[in-house]
Amino acid sequence: MALTIGDRAPNFKLTSDTSEQVTLASFRGKRVVIYFYPKDDTPGCTAQARNFRDQFAEFRNQDAVVIGISPQDTKSHQKFKTKYQLPFILLSDPDHAVAEKYGAWGEKSLHGKKYMGIVHSHFVIDEKGKIVDVQYKVTPKDSAKLALQVLKEK
Repeated sequence: MALTIGDRAPNFKLTSDTSEQVTLASFRGKRVVIYFYPKDDTPGCTAQARNFRDQFAEFRNQDAVVIGISPQDTKSHQKFKTKYQLPFILLSDPDHAVAEKYGAWGEKSLHGKKYMGIVHSHFVIDEKGKIVDVQYKVTPKDSAKLALQVLKEK
């Protein structure tokens, strides 16, 4: 199910890289950028995370929280976060239930084989919990730049 601009962002409760339970509702009153990525420490996912890291100060200047979500467990997220000095929250969605709610779980193909997995996506959510930008199949290198552009325009 794909989400569109104007939809209410689905709430969730997931475990963070610090083993805390995090809900989207706890960020009400702030702008939130959620990005979905397939796997810690892979080339595309690392590029996406590093771009969010490198522009993190600008996201904070826009009063925005950045959250990365993937199926890996907290230990994997901790290693990934430490290795690349990521200053934002990483959440574990092992059964991809949240990714499915956001439409970020879909058919992919690699070397001619089709399979289901996380589709690189991001969502910009306003202070009231409404989606103001949706990017499905976003290129990892452009994700942070595009999300920041929307925040600056809104």
